[in-house]
Amino acid sequence: FFFFPNTLITMKFALAAAFLVGSAAAFNPAFAPKSSGLKMSAVETGTYTFTKSEEVFAEAKELMPGGVSSPVRAFKSVGGNPVVFDRVKGAYAWDVDENKYIDYVGTWGPAILGHADDDVLAAVSATMAKGTSFGAPCPLENDLAKMVIDAVPSVEMVRFTNSGTEACMGMIRLVRAYTNREKVIKFEGCYHGHADSFLVQAGSGVATLGLPDSPGVPKSATQATFCAEYNNLESVKAIFDANKDEIAAVILEPVVGNSGFIKPDKEFLEGIRKLTEENGALLVFDEVMTGFRVSYGGAQEYFGITPDVTTMGKVIGGGLPVGAYGGRKDIMEMVAPAGPMYQAGTLSGNPLAMTAGIETMKKIETGRCLPGA
Repeated sequence: FFFFPNTLITMKFALAAAFLVGSAAAFNPAFAPKSSGLKMSAVETGTYTFTKSEEVFAEAKELMPGGVSSPVRAFKSVGGNPVVFDRVKGAYAWDVDENKYIDYVGTWGPAILGHADDDVLAAVSATMAKGTSFGAPCPLENDLAKMVIDAVPSVEMVRFTNSGTEACMGMIRLVRAYTNREKVIKFEGCYHGHADSFLVQAGSGVATLGLPDSPGVPKSATQATFCAEYNNLESVKAIFDANKDEIAAVILEPVVGNSGFIKPDKEFLEGIRKLTEENGALLVFDEVMTGFRVSYGGAQEYFGITPDVTTMGKVIGGGLPVGAYGGRKDIMEMVAPAGPMYQAGTLSGNPLAMTAGIETMKKIETGRCLPGA
């Protein structure tokens, strides 16, 4: 476990640390003694200083809101100040005070191979020599697109973005354009990024800050968003019944990971698939977290439920900013310039991000990221 001091702390901890993905406590101080790990005692004692972290974060709070670029990093849900990192490699992270940690967070999902994988870094370095962004098509986009299409059952065409939030913003506009309907159904505790339409009973950073909503989101932006209870099919049916022929899509995390871990009942997923088909609505799986992780083809492959549209992120960027949304070809051809639904991005599909994604996907597909592989 990890405790957050002001300047100096002495800590005792078990070598078998708790697996707390998504929690600040998932950064576990790790000792690297000269003796063999087989000779290590069950509990070690160490003295750690955090002076530089405190100094950097104090300055950051004067420069950025809350001192961070994303709220969950501020440790508001666990107390204390965040540790400021200097470098990462494999399963380990080092802070600016040279303390070493076992990292169970994996940069919140993208580092599925571990940090700074040698093959990924080498490929990105080679690509970087050609330029960081073209502002024009490049063959690497085709390569990663084909890998995504081959892997994910629902995806026949894909549009790359720069984040999972951006992918979800494009997705909600797409489902409304395709169905010519405005209303959507999401689930309590499911997080789909910080777009106005989704900040209704969301999880993730919204939950850790204790905010059920966000100030600045107009009522008009959320009036067409209905919230159902996860794993409760009747709550979904009730919304469909009360809004006959008005629901554009049902959007959900197929496995909830942003308000704790909630495994779906397969009958629930099957029931939603049937309800959307019966009501002319689209089914959307937000696989930003589950994609290429639950299985190579995502949760939809694992559960055998194929949605109409899928949003993706994290893993497909290999640690660089990438998001994507994809689905059936007839739906995706609504997206500009093939169709009238506009969405764009200056850095979308940039060669560095595509390369990192390609190399990461190669290793996942072949199993080279698995222990002993």
